[in-house]
Amino acid sequence: MALPVPLLRGAAALIDALVAGGGLAGAASASLLAAAGRRVVLVERDAGARDKICGEFLSHEAQRYLRALGLDLTRLGGHPIGRVRLVGQRGGVAEAMLPFHGLGLSRRRLDAALLDHAAACGVELRLGQRVRRIAAEEMELDGGHRLRAPAVLLATGKHDLRDLRRPTRGPGAALVGFKSYFTLAQGPARAIENTVEVIMLRDGYAGLQRIEDSRANLCLLVSQARVGRLGGDWAAILAELLAETPHLRARLAGAGELLARPLTIARVPYGFLHRPRAGDPPGPFRLGDQMAVIPSFSGDGMSIALHSAAAAAARILAGDDADAYHRQMRRDLARQMRLASLLQMAGGAALGKSILPVALRLFPALLGRVAAWTRVPEDRLLVA
Repeated sequence: MALPVPLLRGAAALIDALVAGGGLAGAASASLLAAAGRRVVLVERDAGARDKICGEFLSHEAQRYLRALGLDLTRLGGHPIGRVRLVGQRGGVAEAMLPFHGLGLSRRRLDAALLDHAAACGVELRLGQRVRRIAAEEMELDGGHRLRAPAVLLATGKHDLRDLRRPTRGPGAALVGFKSYFTLAQGPARAIENTVEVIMLRDGYAGLQRIEDSRANLCLLVSQARVGRLGGDWAAILAELLAETPHLRARLAGAGELLARPLTIARVPYGFLHRPRAGDPPGPFRLGDQMAVIPSFSGDGMSIALHSAAAAAARILAGDDADAYHRQMRRDLARQMRLASLLQMAGGAALGKSILPVALRLFPALLGRVAAWTRVPEDRLLVA
């Protein structure tokens, strides 16, 4: 079922909307606006889709948004996921069925499909160009070239623009993220079939799941102190993690790493939720991670990105401003953001690392409920 869009009324401006960023939120919002008859220009700093630091877990809500856009997720080949498994630092395991069916699908494949879809909807793609500055209704690109439009959408993901930076304090400020792909040996591959694993580490946590083409995505967060002590050497960091985490060591036994070097990121503002203030100067519509950054273990980041894209497009088509949209997003996301942040803090504490796996093993249904509580609420979704 396609997302409903109102008919365009009146003559369109030369450019109706500018979108900075070609990831999930940017490409989805651009597609919706273009499908409604608006002229949209999307600027993306990369020349095409690429691998990104992301758990690559598509929740049921994210799938609904993507299918409503017209994407054939079966053709894209995502790996079905129906179970979550939490592994404690000392080896205790709790697992439960998810209250929905997820998919493991790489960002490279999904982003490429969304950019193709945006182009088919009539979006003008300007790939390989960098946005330098956004002010009111203007976007400045490298080389000083300027574009103007009544609506500007900021969807640059984890990358901030100089004048629109998000705060870097919070529970993720002292963590460094790594992501790589592996081909697993037959036994470990079977063990995580249809399952996403969250593995507690001494100073962080890891997520492991399968995606398309029989690959496994390993994403993890560890302390800056550990990274600094080991000189930022990925091989040394991974070797130390495997030595102290038997479960992860067993999963990667006999595995082959597929990236020459992992993707990395630091100072992610987990728990950030943009707060509009009275008297703020006119600004862009913030989408995806520029609007809200939910702790990564919740698996809802891609759903939030797509929800923000649908909400921003609907607001723009209705003639609303960015302030009204931002206030809607805070209402839609505040509860799940609070819960996910509290769980991240509990899981990061030494006591929480010991208690959480035990509690969830005794009450496995709670694990499934937590997965449901950290989703975009059903009554807030903009798709049937």
